[in-house]
Amino acid sequence: MKKILILPLALFFLVQGSMAQTPKWVEKAKRAVFSVVTYDKNDKMLNTGNGFFVSEDGLALSDFSLFKGAERAVVVTADGKQMPVSRILGANDMYDVIKFRVGITEKKVPALVVATAAPAVGSDAWMLPYSTQKSIACVSGKVKEVSKVAGEHHYYTLSMRMKDKMVSCPVMNEEGQVFGIAQKSSGLDTITTCYAAGAAFAMAQKINALSLGDATLRSIGIRKGLPETEDQALVYLFMASSQMSGDDYGELLDDFIAQFPNNADGYLRRANYYIAKGKDDQSWYDKAVDDFNRALKVAQKKDDAYYNIGKMMYSYQLSKPEKTYKDWTYDTALENVRQAIAIDPLPVYIQMEGDILFAKQDYAGALAAYEKVNASNLASPATFFSAAKTKELMKSDPKEVLTLMDSCIARCPQPITAELAPYLLERAQMNMAAGQARNAMLDYDAYHTAVKGQVNDVFYYYREQAALKARQYQRALDDIAKAIELNPADLTYQAEHAVVNLRVGRYEEAVRILNDILKTDPKYAEAYRLLGLCQIQLQKKDEACGNFKKAKELGDPNVDELIQKYCSSF
Repeated sequence: MKKILILPLALFFLVQGSMAQTPKWVEKAKRAVFSVVTYDKNDKMLNTGNGFFVSEDGLALSDFSLFKGAERAVVVTADGKQMPVSRILGANDMYDVIKFRVGITEKKVPALVVATAAPAVGSDAWMLPYSTQKSIACVSGKVKEVSKVAGEHHYYTLSMRMKDKMVSCPVMNEEGQVFGIAQKSSGLDTITTCYAAGAAFAMAQKINALSLGDATLRSIGIRKGLPETEDQALVYLFMASSQMSGDDYGELLDDFIAQFPNNADGYLRRANYYIAKGKDDQSWYDKAVDDFNRALKVAQKKDDAYYNIGKMMYSYQLSKPEKTYKDWTYDTALENVRQAIAIDPLPVYIQMEGDILFAKQDYAGALAAYEKVNASNLASPATFFSAAKTKELMKSDPKEVLTLMDSCIARCPQPITAELAPYLLERAQMNMAAGQARNAMLDYDAYHTAVKGQVNDVFYYYREQAALKARQYQRALDDIAKAIELNPADLTYQAEHAVVNLRVGRYEEAVRILNDILKTDPKYAEAYRLLGLCQIQLQKKDEACGNFKKAKELGDPNVDELIQKYCSSF
């Protein structure tokens, strides 16, 4: 007799109902769900979990926890194909969602459509697990509660039992659209209740201009994508240039150009990156030239492209290469900048023209350019300083140089900050050259105040020189003593200390200092000359002439007049 298996009536109807309720779209939708495997920095397996495609070109969603600490990740599709995760495009650790792109190995992948509206409370919902089998067992239930997240997005409570290993599986509505990402359950009731973060919320995660400092994204070692808009992406590039390592930054530049192929700035930035690498291998310069040409081809502002090309060539020449690459000379740099000026004579272009002429030692041409800039709205402390230094090198009247330097200082914010304080040092030196020692001393004092006393021995030596010429002898003694305290091994300071003592009539003290110098260095020619001067004042002419002779033997160029004056019978 044939045995008949009898199911309990309730179970029979439950099974029949479940089978009947499985939507027609499940068979197609399940192919968009995949498994994710992440690996740590030692390439050891870190985590496994789920995710799903939301676009046919490889855009996908999953949970952030799966990726935290990962250095690489791969997805395994329902038909067993492995594909690498290529870029992280956004993440939120609070709601445990992540958006990323997969480097797909085929033209397109099966993808789910993200619902544009939240399902109503009480509506049907299905959770699709990852499966490599032909048949698939959906978990069905109801939407129990809809909460607001980040203003316009949603978080869901579901009357549904989530099976093991279904975290980050898609939660679908009746139309077969994904509205949620299954979450790890944190409540007490895990049998009848589970939760889902809104898929639209996960899709809203983005990389922005400030994402380099985002702790959530920094906890993932996988490469990040760029912001979606050009302006944000350009800011991101600017910040990345000082924060990312060379190779990583190079890959980011490649990404930018791939994403924004008609933006000239990407090619110019990559050319600059190639030039930096060219110090070790000149073949990189060929790539830079190619990017120069591509930048000029797509640039909406050709003048800006010409200017940047000229600027890069100028910087290249400033680095003093052992062998110049092709025609990357100051002349070629100047030619590019002048092409920019011909299109639009912006002051910043004219400033660069002046800088290149200055490097070529064409000081008259450089000064003409700087004077144009100083008559424009680009005039600044830096532009007036450039003009002053040019005048100085042209051997112009020191008073003319000082007039330009006064204009430089006048344009500095007052009181002058430590950042701009070097201009005070420059004017102090120019005041010394103009014979205005007291003004020089005032500039040194102002510099000391601006940098809050953070100065070295050289500063005190220079200020001592100004004080000595201004006949501020006590200040000169104090400053040279401070220089010696900071650098007692420098015999120049010791000799200067003797000079000041000689000037104020402290001959015995000067002799003591000079003898100490000669104990340290018996061949210090200047010390013999100074010692002879002290001895002249002490009426020790024979000893003085002997020291003058020693100074001459050691090559002191300043002793001949003293020998002629005091040692005629020598």
